[in-house]
Amino acid sequence: MGEKANQSQKDITGFRPPEDFVRNAIVNDPDIYRRAEEDPESFWEENAGGIEWYRKWDRVLEWEPPHSKWFIGGKLNACYNCLDVNLDQHADKTAIIWEGENGDIRNYTYKELLEEVCRFANVLKGMGVKKGDIVTIYLPMIPEVVISMLACARIGAPHSVVFAAFSGDSLATRIGNANSRVLITCDGYSRRGKIIEQKNKVDDGIRSCGLIDQVIVVRHMGNEITMKDGRDIWWHEAMENSDSSCEPEVMDSEDMLFLMYTSGTTGKPKGIVHTTGGYMVTTQTTTKFVFDLKNEDIYWCTADCGWITGHSYLVYGPLSNGTTLVIYEGAPDYPDKDRYWDIIERHKVTILYTAPTAIRTFMKWGASWPQMHDISTLRLIGSVGEPINPGAWLWYHENIGMGRCPVVDTWWQTETGMIMISPLPGITTTKPGSATLPIPGIKAAVLDDKGNEVAPGQDGYLAILDPWPSMVRTVFGNEERFIETYWIKWDNKTYFAGDGAKKDEDGYFWIIGRVDDVIKVSGHRIGSAEFESILVSHPSVAEAGVVGKEDELRGEVIYSYVTLKSGIEESNELKKELTAYAEKNIGPFARPRQIIFSDDLPKTRSGKIMRRVLKAIANEKDPGDVSTLQDPAVVEMLKEKTRMLESA
Repeated sequence: MGEKANQSQKDITGFRPPEDFVRNAIVNDPDIYRRAEEDPESFWEENAGGIEWYRKWDRVLEWEPPHSKWFIGGKLNACYNCLDVNLDQHADKTAIIWEGENGDIRNYTYKELLEEVCRFANVLKGMGVKKGDIVTIYLPMIPEVVISMLACARIGAPHSVVFAAFSGDSLATRIGNANSRVLITCDGYSRRGKIIEQKNKVDDGIRSCGLIDQVIVVRHMGNEITMKDGRDIWWHEAMENSDSSCEPEVMDSEDMLFLMYTSGTTGKPKGIVHTTGGYMVTTQTTTKFVFDLKNEDIYWCTADCGWITGHSYLVYGPLSNGTTLVIYEGAPDYPDKDRYWDIIERHKVTILYTAPTAIRTFMKWGASWPQMHDISTLRLIGSVGEPINPGAWLWYHENIGMGRCPVVDTWWQTETGMIMISPLPGITTTKPGSATLPIPGIKAAVLDDKGNEVAPGQDGYLAILDPWPSMVRTVFGNEERFIETYWIKWDNKTYFAGDGAKKDEDGYFWIIGRVDDVIKVSGHRIGSAEFESILVSHPSVAEAGVVGKEDELRGEVIYSYVTLKSGIEESNELKKELTAYAEKNIGPFARPRQIIFSDDLPKTRSGKIMRRVLKAIANEKDPGDVSTLQDPAVVEMLKEKTRMLESA
């Protein structure tokens, strides 16, 4: 068929998937929603057949709100399902294409990856790590982070992956909470051509917690580090004589697979517990359904393994589907702003899954960068991490998806383990800015404070009404916090996601953002994410961070930090235009007190704008630890700009 026939079809309700995509999609029968809604347990049981079990379950679900158990009595191993099951058909297929920031490339076939995982599993066993021991992993995006995760899963030792850019103190907090005795790290890693001294951060951090007995260090950059006798050992030395065969531990479906720490409103991270059976079933299923994953696909999820997206949709979901993964270690603008598009062209990537913040950054840089490369191998593109505003969605669809790739805008959380609301690309008509509909088998709603469903178009709280297989089991070591955070708002059996949302007349979900990211101006409540989405819809704006500044008269006033698109000049006229634009689209109460232009905003290494830091700057308070930011220097620059505006 000609290229025109492949274009996404725009109609009055949204973008319909291309006819040839629908025809060849893994899931293209809308009846899947009816079947899953009528009998969700049977739906998940049917999809559990994609996993290899040592012993089949006795019951699908035990639900004693707010606690669930799935595939009760079932026995399996997550690592076995990611590697061993692929040997018959895919032993010599490339499992991982890894590219370092400096251009180094390492490829692993499924057979080679299994051998490396087994060697390292035996290293851990030789150090005394046994089933149930929590191992902390503090590595950048190098192959060893995946090898470590799978080796832990192979021997039944839950892993706790700590984002490599976190400070030594943040690492120590997570080690202490998990009571971990073994740490896996590296000498250093590259970020925009500079070496980050990772081992130095480790030494500073674990000095304060006093728990770690053994540290395994990957020699990655070759920078000079201190190795402590009796505690530290080089990865390559430990692996030299290790056996490449290791029998996988037989795990119960409800045995813990990993801990994943997520930020809380109290500032103390929560250790989210995910178990093995339900998690593997849902990540395998949703990876296949949402990304229409085919044997020949080259799949690139840009997330870091320090976050849940890296666990579910870079490691466990794709590998259990026998996929070829691309993993990139570095920054998207090193050595220049076309690095992502260069990677896609060279490795012939077919599926790209990235964050709205990254997409808005690409918008700011301009379409000329992707246009320098042949990215026509892409056939599906996705978004994850936060709500994507319609303008960024359309730019992504038109400039990266070439108007023909379905866009899967996904909503889910660390706590859910799996994608919960998303288009199915062979079925769903998409609307820019909407995550569309719950995945088959998921029942979601928008509720008010009393637990009643709100009318279409009304703002409310996003809720999940029924249990699902990969749901959080508890907060590690703090059951009370688990109940108070997620279940107590309504009836102890309805999950409170902490996000605001609304549904339209078609039943499509529109995620507004965290309900605790709310600015209260003279009694009006304005969601930061909603306000940012309005600003970013202006043709001159690439990114925006909106926070409240304390005000005696109005409670709070609005401070908007704005990054302009390439080629747009700052001016007082543009400030007035943006102020009027906000008032027109939200209301007179939404007039920003200040609009501060900036070449960049404080963002984590994973690309999320740190509103906490912006709020501290606006309120002239200490922003705290900024070591995890892409560029900590941005903080001082914004402080100075804010001070100058206040004194003007």
